[in-house]
Amino acid sequence: MCSLIMARLIDIDELADYLRLKKQTIYNWLHQRKISGIKVGGVWRFDRRDIDSWLKSRRRQSKVPGES
Repeated sequence: MCSLIMARLIDIDELADYLRLKKQTIYNWLHQRKISGIKVGGVWRFDRRDIDSWLKSRRRQSKVPGES
């Protein structure tokens, strides 16, 4: 079980690549509590499932033509 969770964890470099952001933006978001992470051995780790859920929650819905 623990190895499955560890397999889902990515570090800040991988997250920056995944989101195409600078690492400093991710550090800022951590400080502002916009995203959550886990510090393991002094290194920030992020659960890919949590990041994907966070992204989905931030998605803006497109307007359907003809609806108000």
